[in-house]
Amino acid sequence: MSFDPMAAAVDWLDAYRAGELEEILGMYADDAVIYCDCGGHKTLTGREAIRAYWIDSLKRYPAFALDNLKPKCNEIMISYITTNGLVCAILTFTASGQIKTVSCGPANCAA
Repeated sequence: MSFDPMAAAVDWLDAYRAGELEEILGMYADDAVIYCDCGGHKTLTGREAIRAYWIDSLKRYPAFALDNLKPKCNEIMISYITTNGLVCAILTFTASGQIKTVSCGPANCAA
């Protein structure tokens, strides 16, 4: 990878914390998928579904502080505090640095 995935994950959280919808959406690959277990399991694909997900998430679950950040195989695990408690997200990236998948949910991020 010619980019820093740890920095990309922090940039993603910074955009989330700032409520920058368009910046967040610009980080995702065209074929990105979100697997979310916050408030029930959801699988989201496509630009419009991901946009709707983020509009709702920014409103209902704003992010606050970074809890942890670490590489995990070819992924980055990032945990952070929201209004709903600790959330853990596993991000994978394309070779060009866009987010390919996010798997997130209320967290036991120790694994």
